[in-house]
Amino acid sequence: MPSPRADRPDVVVTGLGVTTAVGQGKDDFLAALLEGRDAFGFMQRPGRVPPPPSTGGPATAFPGAEMGEPTLPGSISARTVRTASLSARAALATLHEAWHEAGLDEADPSRIGLVVGGSNVQQRELTLLHARHADRPEFLRPTYGMGFMDTDLCGFCTEQFPIRGFAHTVGGASASGLLAVLQAVRAVQSGEVDVCIALGALMDLSYWECLAFRSMGAMGSSRWADDPAAACRPFDRGHDGFVFGETCAAVVVERAGARRHPAPYGRFLGGGRALDGTRNPHPSVEGEAAVVRTALGEAGLSASDIDYVNPHGTGSPTGDAVELQALARCGLTHARINATKSITGHGLTAAGAVEIVATLLQMRAGKLHPTRNLADPLDEAFPWVREKAEEHEVRTAVSLSMGFGGISAAVCLEKC
Repeated sequence: MPSPRADRPDVVVTGLGVTTAVGQGKDDFLAALLEGRDAFGFMQRPGRVPPPPSTGGPATAFPGAEMGEPTLPGSISARTVRTASLSARAALATLHEAWHEAGLDEADPSRIGLVVGGSNVQQRELTLLHARHADRPEFLRPTYGMGFMDTDLCGFCTEQFPIRGFAHTVGGASASGLLAVLQAVRAVQSGEVDVCIALGALMDLSYWECLAFRSMGAMGSSRWADDPAAACRPFDRGHDGFVFGETCAAVVVERAGARRHPAPYGRFLGGGRALDGTRNPHPSVEGEAAVVRTALGEAGLSASDIDYVNPHGTGSPTGDAVELQALARCGLTHARINATKSITGHGLTAAGAVEIVATLLQMRAGKLHPTRNLADPLDEAFPWVREKAEEHEVRTAVSLSMGFGGISAAVCLEKC
């Protein structure tokens, strides 16, 4: 990653959009965070509930948080809505909020870029289509030829909004959303575009992915079958895997002072990426510590300058412990810390972008949200925000994301 920071223009966040199970739109989302309001239950979407096992007995039930129908603007045609997947509908609703807050109707379309964070984001939609056309594949609708590719979201978004600079996807598993933010920032810093939107796409899991995640021990087991709201437990000794939550977020970044605009949310100070070189989900203290140090170094900050950490914090027994070791190794045991996924669930590809939104909203509010189900923290040395929201002034923050494939990412943000 390039350094020093003085050689690059300041990049600020001028618009945010978010759609989740606990809140659609920034105001509702922030209220849900500060209240610790959750939407966990057993997931019911068609294509996400597996058929009963051949040996008999009930189908597997997966705890999770499913959102209501995304609220789309009236300018989007009924035909577009009818042919759009859940991932696409969430993307359009989320982008609409961020677009209008940033006032992008006034920007030159040829100087606006879009980075969609996520790959394989429409799996449930494809599972339903496969089942519907299994005995008559010749009637498969032609749009399947576009829908199975990740660029379909790029097409949907740029068809509805005048984005003509560039659009592409970036895949980094659960680090995708944060990687999209990093890519957007770099595109603005390099002068390739004046404005860039990072979209953390809703990863619409089917039961196939849920079964695989549970089999590998990544997704939570049936331990909390009688109380799905208690299943999502980042950094608690009772954790046994992540709990999925449908989420989508958009972050608009641009060069500071390039356009007339109300006060930005925050300034990007630095970022980092690291690779452990592994296919398996084996987190690395060295890799996670390295990415934090890279982000701090690019930002020109020391660990003591950081007021708040928004961690990856999935509820994975191995992942949570390794992340805390990495933060301790980097000298961040003094910074206030909470776990956004304890409220939203794990949005996978969208998670990093959602947590950037959560970080910036908390910065502006001067409050930090609680961490649900943190009854017995793995490490009491950290200053956790636990049962209730707390007043806390945050000037600088670090946000982290880690993904399968040994991919780690971090950003440093400063309140404007």
